[in-house]
Amino acid sequence: VQLQASGGGLVQAGGSLRLSCAASGRIFTSYVMGWFRQAPGKEREFVAAISRSGESTSYADSVKGRFTISRDNAKNTVYLQMNSLEPEDTAVYYCAASWAAFKNSLRLGDYEYGYWGQGTQVTVSS
Repeated sequence: VQLQASGGGLVQAGGSLRLSCAASGRIFTSYVMGWFRQAPGKEREFVAAISRSGESTSYADSVKGRFTISRDNAKNTVYLQMNSLEPEDTAVYYCAASWAAFKNSLRLGDYEYGYWGQGTQVTVSS
C-alpha cells in the first residue's frame, strides 16, 4: 500500500491542523492505520492508531484530549485532527499502515507497521 501524507504547516501555539493520509494500492480496510512523529534529535514516537473498522483508537498520553484520529474507508484516507497545539508537537509526522486480521485490532509500535508515508512537517511557534 502506498501512503501520501499532507496537511502539515506552521501554526501558532493553541492553533489547529488536520493531517490527511491517502492510501492506494491495497484494500484500505485491511489495515490498521497509525500516526507517528519524529522531532529533531529524538526517536520516532507513537501518536495515535485506529483499527480497521474505526471503532477502536489509541493515543499517546502527550496528545490525549487534543488530537483525534479518524478514517474514511470510502475515501481510503486517515486523518489526524490536532487541536491546542504546543511547541512540543513540532515534528515530522508520518502515517503508517499495518495489515490486521481482526477489525478492532490496534498497533502501537512502529516496528509493527510495514508501510510508511513520506512525512509532513508540523511546526508550532510559541
